[in-house]
Amino acid sequence: MDALFIGHAYIDVTMLADEMPVDDEKTVARDYAVSFGGNAVTAGFACAKLGHDVHILTTQARDWLGHMFAEMADCYGVRLHPRKVARSSLSFIWPNDGQRAILRARDDRYLQPFVRLDISSARVVHLDGHMPDAAIHYARAARERGVLVSIDGGAMRPHIEEIFDFVDVAVVSKQLCKQMSFTEPEMLAWLKSKGCRIGAVTVGEKGTFWYGEDGVLQHLPSLHVPSDRVVDTSGAGDVFHGAYCASYLERPDAPWRAHFEFARAASAYKVQRLGNEAGLPSREDIARATAEFAESVTTKALV
Repeated sequence: MDALFIGHAYIDVTMLADEMPVDDEKTVARDYAVSFGGNAVTAGFACAKLGHDVHILTTQARDWLGHMFAEMADCYGVRLHPRKVARSSLSFIWPNDGQRAILRARDDRYLQPFVRLDISSARVVHLDGHMPDAAIHYARAARERGVLVSIDGGAMRPHIEEIFDFVDVAVVSKQLCKQMSFTEPEMLAWLKSKGCRIGAVTVGEKGTFWYGEDGVLQHLPSLHVPSDRVVDTSGAGDVFHGAYCASYLERPDAPWRAHFEFARAASAYKVQRLGNEAGLPSREDIARATAEFAESVTTKALV
């Protein structure tokens, strides 16, 4: 086991359409994709695509969607450690002009405790805040063993503030800042106070504001993907997390700016593809994105 990813699983149905039907209308989509979904789950698949031995502790039901999800994991060599639920969770996603609307049906009523795994060989544990009992257990165990703990702080979830006590690398969204009534600088200061060695806030086209182990605030601009090439931004952040985990696994002594640069190129690849699976980049895809796209010209000031 190189890495353990812990989070909630979905099957994503992404529909590319000019408009959504209302009332009693019917419309025909231009394209669609069916894929695995979920923050840590998609990150885990991205890390596996980049050549690492990935285990995922996640929800799974004994229904047709659950069987589909298991087959997807098998295709990527991902080892699943299911936590039983009655029904699979489903997301309907509508990409629209660089944004995306999402409608979810989620079953998080666990029918059994989470499985206890030996993580002595792991080098990364990545969390998304779902399944907090398992997240806290493995984050604490990883901290005791010197295993790097990473978190995708995409939104406020139960016990997430407690989870941060055991996190080394925290990459959070602007949404979480708003939910916690923090500005971006205040969020970075809070992450430092929680003991996170690396802290970052992703702010879309403005890139990523972050600090490294020296505590110095830095700015990483996003890569400029022309708007006419942006197809589906959903999952781009999850791919970002999976890619920096993969970069760390391959080059643990490299500076974190290098890991984040690798990850932003992975995200630039993802937004050009419909659905999570099509958007998983190879190393060659990441290298091409790095060479092709220049950094966006944005303000470096936090507001």
